[in-house]
Amino acid sequence: MTSPATTTAQATQRIWALAWPIILSNISVPLLGLVDTAVVGHLPDSRYLAAVTLGATLFGFLYWGFGFLRMGTTGLTSQAVGREDDEAIRHLLGQSLLLAGAIGGLLVLAGGPLVEFGLWLLDGSDQATALAADYARIRLLSAPAVLANYAILGWFLGQQNSRVTLWLLVLTNGVNILLDLVFVVGLGMTSDGVAWATVIADYSALAFGLWLVSRQLRNLEGCFRRARLYRPAAYRELFQVNANLFVRTLGLLFAMAFFTSRGAAQGDTVLAANAVLLQFIMLTSYGLDGFAHAAEALTGRSVGRRHWDEFAATVRSAARFSLATAGGAALAFALGGEWLIALLTGLPDVRDTAGHYLPWMVAMPLIAVWSYLLDGVFIGATAIREMRNSIFVGLAIYLPAWWLTRGLGNHGLWLAFLVFTAVRSTVLVAYYRHYRRTRWSSAKT
Repeated sequence: MTSPATTTAQATQRIWALAWPIILSNISVPLLGLVDTAVVGHLPDSRYLAAVTLGATLFGFLYWGFGFLRMGTTGLTSQAVGREDDEAIRHLLGQSLLLAGAIGGLLVLAGGPLVEFGLWLLDGSDQATALAADYARIRLLSAPAVLANYAILGWFLGQQNSRVTLWLLVLTNGVNILLDLVFVVGLGMTSDGVAWATVIADYSALAFGLWLVSRQLRNLEGCFRRARLYRPAAYRELFQVNANLFVRTLGLLFAMAFFTSRGAAQGDTVLAANAVLLQFIMLTSYGLDGFAHAAEALTGRSVGRRHWDEFAATVRSAARFSLATAGGAALAFALGGEWLIALLTGLPDVRDTAGHYLPWMVAMPLIAVWSYLLDGVFIGATAIREMRNSIFVGLAIYLPAWWLTRGLGNHGLWLAFLVFTAVRSTVLVAYYRHYRRTRWSSAKT
């Protein structure tokens, strides 16, 4: 019989083996943004850089909203792996790809009004907005590829293959950077060249991803069945999971948008300072997301197998990695936060303002760590309603907290956002403790 110590050691090895490619992938993400900025930033008119910034921001939010295609596929696939149900694994891929294609096709055909509304909300200058609209019309063409890539990544991660994430991201960014240089520097294009480079890179990644999929399918027994791909009733579980994930993501997007708007109401300097500080949260997420994604795959497999000791060992191991990452981030921000702010901005007013609110960044990783980790656990267990509920309970406290602390200015805004994060974490911890005594317990198998 395997001892608890052995189970924990195995879980630790598996967590790290899955997490490091994801962390490395995440760290490489800013590289593309830097190249886009450098290439367009050297054009003779700043409106091109403004247009790319507006367009990229818009699509960042838009595609984030459809992240359920990755998360839902991971959770359900990992459980099918635990059950050793090859046919379910195969059909989850087919269903997710068909769903991604349908949503992506709708965005291509009817995404124009959505783009116009999004650019109106971003409120750029007339010239930059006009160029951003052209950029966005081109970028919309890649929607089917982007969403299909989400499904492919989720499917491979559910099978505990996170290296595909690294391969696809390296390919996407590599092609994108190369074509940025060819189109903008070589052919004299502007923001439209950056958009076309991204579209071609997304479809290149899709082609590579489908090739990897074809290889993996050879290792699975069975074949695709029309009834499971084209009968609406066969999508019931996938729709239930994805619908709750979508609503949860909308709530999170609202929280971020509200934070940004209330910061903007305090002036451009505060808005810029908050944008700099949010990069601290992004940096922390690079590590925490890696361990959370690893937890998705491994806890999902344990749920599928009904191995609750293995489930608990996975959560413990992921928690150790996550707490170490959060503690390291808090210490780094406390000791080197001023240096990092200076690295991110050369504007004296923005530097001083961001430094004034730096203590919130020291506290944030220590509070947010549980929401990152348990989001991964709950995705693996497909306990998605609980994730959704944590967001809306958090919002119910966040908005009154901001109202009550308005007199504190930006400190009040950061306090309210920290409260929102703390409430999310507390709700998820409470759900986890309850389910470990009931649903996720050896006594219930």
